[in-house]
Amino acid sequence: MCSIRRPGEIDVTGFPWHLSETPAEIRTPPPLLGEHTKPVLEELGYSDAEIERLRTERVV
Repeated sequence: MCSIRRPGEIDVTGFPWHLSETPAEIRTPPPLLGEHTKPVLEELGYSDAEIERLRTERVV
């Protein structure tokens, strides 16, 4: 079976729960790989220099 999608559309799984008066909806696309790496590491206490070292060493 072939489906036609517009550019930027993706297939996603359904929601695991169904609420009778509050239907679930997807409001934003999923983050890109690594999109939140820096903010998460900063929140964990890593400095900019440490994050750059991890990137240079291809750890993150």
